Amino acid sequence: MKPFCRAGGAVLMLTVLAGPAMAKCSDAPGPGVDWSGCSKARLFLANENLAGSVFSRSLLTLSDFAASSLAGARLDETEVSRTRFESADLTKADFTKALGWRANFGRAVLTGAMFDTADMSRSNFAQVKAAGASFRKAELNRSDFSGADLTGANLSKAELARVVFQNAQLTGVDLSYSNLSRARFAGADMTGANLTRAYLYLTQFAGTDLSGATGLTQQQIDIACGDAQTQLPAELARPQHWPCSEEGD
Repeated sequence: MKPFCRAGGAVLMLTVLAGPAMAKCSDAPGPGVDWSGCSKARLFLANENLAGSVFSRSLLTLSDFAASSLAGARLDETEVSRTRFESADLTKADFTKALGWRANFGRAVLTGAMFDTADMSRSNFAQVKAAGASFRKAELNRSDFSGADLTGANLSKAELARVVFQNAQLTGVDLSYSNLSRARFAGADMTGANLTRAYLYLTQFAGTDLSGATGLTQQQIDIACGDAQTQLPAELARPQHWPCSEEGD
């Protein structure tokens, strides 16, 4: 009888522990809702107030949060692949270690948001307002940041191959030690941008003013691509092979 009692006690304990955890996943959406660890794919929550909500380690793929308020929300280690956050307020939201392939953040407010070590490859960040946001060590390959405001953002050690930064505001952005191979910067404002040890293989700087950028070396410029309109810091020389194209695109 004793083994049976122990087994029964274990089942009872699991039921007691699982009950509240399962119940919270059924809670109605609203400010501060806790859906951590919940599977919530294909949600339609556009234009909702979800400020301060907790979605840590949840599944939110193929969902729609367009124009919703998610200020201060926690989405760390959450999967948001193909999820729509277009025009949402994600001020100081936490996407640390999140997975979001082909997510749509177009025109969202990402001021002070955290994307450190997240994988957001092939995602749309066009025209986001992301001043002071952190994408340190994030995977952002082939994403679109055209027209984005990344003033003072941290993209150090990030994977940014083939990312589009066309007409982006990159004043004071930290791009040190990042992989920027074949990224595009036409028309971007790079005043005070830190490019220390950034990998610039075939990086496209046509029409870009780099005169106010910091950390650039001649070796970096020699493997990058520019044109007659590209402006360089005074101590660097324009490579003879400019203009050049993206070989092997």
